[in-house]
Amino acid sequence: MDLQKAFEINKETWNTKAEVHYESDFYDKHAFAKARNSLNSYEINAIGDVTGKSLLHLQCHFGQDSLSWVNKGALVTAVDISDKAINRARKLSAELELPAKFVCCNVMDTSQYVKEQFDIIFASYGTIGWLPDLKPWAQMIAERLKPGGIFYLVEFHPILWMVDYTEEEPSLKYHYAQNEAIYEEYSGTYADQDSKMISKEYGWNHSLSQVIQSLINAGLTLELFAEHDGSPYNVFPDMEKREDGLYYIKDGLSPTLFEVKVRKGE
Repeated sequence: MDLQKAFEINKETWNTKAEVHYESDFYDKHAFAKARNSLNSYEINAIGDVTGKSLLHLQCHFGQDSLSWVNKGALVTAVDISDKAINRARKLSAELELPAKFVCCNVMDTSQYVKEQFDIIFASYGTIGWLPDLKPWAQMIAERLKPGGIFYLVEFHPILWMVDYTEEEPSLKYHYAQNEAIYEEYSGTYADQDSKMISKEYGWNHSLSQVIQSLINAGLTLELFAEHDGSPYNVFPDMEKREDGLYYIKDGLSPTLFEVKVRKGE
């Protein structure tokens, strides 16, 4: 298929989502302005103290997580394919006086736009499904890490992406490691399901072995791999909130998240 066309369609959708999401209760801009933190326990615990460390945030959307890392002491550069999201991130950075560098580019092209190396590279929640091939993604990460630096990913579990959620009764439809692009068109968005926007999206399923092996093949050493039933986000049908504050798939038989942390050799 024409990957450039797919990326352009995804970019148009995310340009629309940027404004819808910014005004949504899901992202709660007023609460964020007060707390200056949108990070969850998984990433905070795995990455630890970032004071004085350089951090590259991949697929940053409009920058709430990026600026949360700034608030915790990191020196942050962040990239995203949506120019409207990047513009919103720059405005938010200025308004909150949390300085960060925001770069508009396809994450696969990061090394063409960002030449520095970083102590930490970070990506989270709904990122790799927009990428057709993880090999160049992993290679880019290895290029942009300093010796001894870490890359951390927390992401929705690939088992969940086997389901077609656009149907009235969601059903198992896609392969666990789908090579072909999956095209979906639906009303609304995860942050505002009542929105009138039409989401048009190309995505790709990646198995856990593809994620981990792509990073190992890029020369990175695995330090952490974990799977979790609880998600900080209520973004799948029939989820229930439990006492720990996390959301679980009701009567679900699969985890909702996984974590991976790798390190570049000295």
